[in-house]
Amino acid sequence: MTLARTWSVGLAGVHGAMVEVEVDMAAGVPHVALVGLPDAVVRQSVDRVRAAVANAGATFPQRRITIGLSPASMPKQGSGFDLALAAAVLAAGGTVPQESVDRLVFLGELGLDGSVRGIRGVLPAVLAAARAGRSQVVVPAANADEAALVESIDVLGAHSLAQVMAHLSGREPLTRHVRGPVPEVPAPPDLGDVVGQAAGRRAVEVAAAGGHHLFLAGPPGAGKTMLAERLPGLLPPLDEGAALEVTAIHSVAGTLPPGAPLVTRPTFEAPHHSATMAALIGGGSGQIRPGALCRAHRGVLFLDEAPEFPRAVLDTLRQPLERGQVTIHRAAGSATFPCRAQLVLAANPCPCASAAGDTACTCSPLERRRYRSRLSGPLLDRIDLRVELPPVTRAAWLDGLGPPETTAEVARRVAAARAAAAQRLAGTGLTLNSQVPGRLLRERWAVPRPALRLAERALERGALSVRGFDRVVRVAWTVADLAGRTMPGADDVAEALGMRLQRAAA
Repeated sequence: MTLARTWSVGLAGVHGAMVEVEVDMAAGVPHVALVGLPDAVVRQSVDRVRAAVANAGATFPQRRITIGLSPASMPKQGSGFDLALAAAVLAAGGTVPQESVDRLVFLGELGLDGSVRGIRGVLPAVLAAARAGRSQVVVPAANADEAALVESIDVLGAHSLAQVMAHLSGREPLTRHVRGPVPEVPAPPDLGDVVGQAAGRRAVEVAAAGGHHLFLAGPPGAGKTMLAERLPGLLPPLDEGAALEVTAIHSVAGTLPPGAPLVTRPTFEAPHHSATMAALIGGGSGQIRPGALCRAHRGVLFLDEAPEFPRAVLDTLRQPLERGQVTIHRAAGSATFPCRAQLVLAANPCPCASAAGDTACTCSPLERRRYRSRLSGPLLDRIDLRVELPPVTRAAWLDGLGPPETTAEVARRVAAARAAAAQRLAGTGLTLNSQVPGRLLRERWAVPRPALRLAERALERGALSVRGFDRVVRVAWTVADLAGRTMPGADDVAEALGMRLQRAAA
């Protein structure tokens, strides 16, 4: 009886867990038994490994083989275990030394020709291996740059199983992969392209400075989509920790841009209104994958034509927006993804969406009410800024008084406001005004009562909920930070309240 073991990594969401791969060979009728809760893809890996071993110039052992994936209670999903299975089988069969595989971590899918193909989720898998104290990991050459983002572990990139066999045998060792420079990210659309719409531009600036959710309403051509697309350009670049976190999500989702292993800028996700609940939040019948909300983590999720989304789909956003993470449960297990994204909704004023305004609208009052009621009150209550955009006038389009401010100019103010908020919130674990709990707003950073009179009156007459009152105060702090003030005044609260109630009054 011959026993060999090596290591791979299984994923649950964006978190990896070490998986020990054991291969036992015994005399008997040739047969391969794979145990340890493998899914259909992992079970099929036996046939891929057999063909890849043969086409790599080795012989697949014709013995009774038992392959165990431990911990046995953890579901194993995906094709990333192929390379580890092949290495363990070859070591148990004596093709390569057993001691050459027992401390290595293997990740990769095998083609029938013996090639090592790229897989999803390499970054979180390598992070898990590094946390477990492993010093070397063998990955597909296509994923080597992504894996090398983890500097505490040696990454060995392989193009084929034959290369891996030569390394394990000591004939041609694989060299440690050195990641090249991160390519420059194309510049985002410029805010200077937006003509007019002073209220919309101001709302986007405030949203960027405080991390607030935004709702834009207006007729077609008013600039709703243009403003939303320019919001990510106002946000600061991701720091190292945030970049790795966002990259891990996109690695699991399989949406990393080719040639760009590290996401350094806030992302922008804009799913179509036909998107399902699983596409928006995450899920899947097999391996649980992140949805658009999770892929927009640290960035912007833009839902254009928001009333056209099914109401049940939109309402699933409510809890994740509050918590900053979403947990998806399935019978085989659960997965948790971070989703601290800025939500931007856009909607037309009515179903006919007449660009000429109310004078050409053919919708009845009942149709208008039904259209607007597709956005539930609890969801809208979580939106800090609600802005009604008027049609762009001829004067603004043709006779502008001067070039509008560019993204770079507004981004400097946003960065200064965020720095002021971060300094004020130092020691709390918070960085943005939108994250401050209501209790802290009232106890630690209480706004003077005279400045809150307008908001208190709105609360008394039912125009604001208690949650909405706290959100007005958060926006007022952001407006004050943009103006360089250390405490919001009555004007700041009035502007915040106006951007909160504008849609409701429209």
